[in-house]
Amino acid sequence: METAAVSRPAHGAAVPRHAVILAAGLGSRLRDLSQSKPLTPVCGFPLLELGVRQAAAAGITHIVVVTGHEAARVEAALPDLAARCGVAIQAARVADWTLPNGHSVIAGAALVDGPFLLMMADHIFSAEILQRLTHEGAPTRDVTLAIDRRLDNPLVDPDDATWLRTRPDGTIAAIGKTIFPYDAVDCGAFLATAALPAAIAQAVAMGRPGSLSDGMQVLADAGRAATMEIDGAWWIDVDDPRAHAQAEADLPQAIPALFSPAI
Repeated sequence: METAAVSRPAHGAAVPRHAVILAAGLGSRLRDLSQSKPLTPVCGFPLLELGVRQAAAAGITHIVVVTGHEAARVEAALPDLAARCGVAIQAARVADWTLPNGHSVIAGAALVDGPFLLMMADHIFSAEILQRLTHEGAPTRDVTLAIDRRLDNPLVDPDDATWLRTRPDGTIAAIGKTIFPYDAVDCGAFLATAALPAAIAQAVAMGRPGSLSDGMQVLADAGRAATMEIDGAWWIDVDDPRAHAQAEADLPQAIPALFSPAI
């Protein structure tokens, strides 16, 4: 039997075919718009669907959606979403969705083998960000995070953002919501390997709460957390009504393929 060739970027690492989308949190600041943040519509598309469609456009064929709050509603929407987007979608229900988001990463990553895109259900990206990110794997890194150097980007909520301080070689020195100084902001899209959930588990064993940033810091301390600058590409974290309104205004121009009639 012939074995299909594995797609690899120039530096030899496999291009991912899996994605994990975190959709377990409460989303309290969007509750006036929707009881389920991942199902909140933006220009008629649920936030979760926008993430699935962008992942599929980047070549992803299997997606794990980590559910928690309103899990039954989100999971009930997945079969139709998979059919519309032409990808396989699997649910992973986290045992306790009130725990930090690193626990959701561990739950979702358990259902994939090989490298995977890690995304947040409330983040929307222009196609180029995820497409470029899939080709960032290398033996010298365990995770690569898409970052924005525009510290004054009006689409970023400074009170909610996760900030980074990077080294001259572009690797991460520090990451978190309260670090200072910082020179970039986390865009919420990662190219990860199994080392990331392992690092989160290590952080928990060290007495940390188990956030995604806790695991990222473990890898950063080991020099294994790299970055990819998005170079001005469009993205937004739809975390509150202001950001939701901005996303609805921007989306037709930012991702026009969503609104193109099927041929």
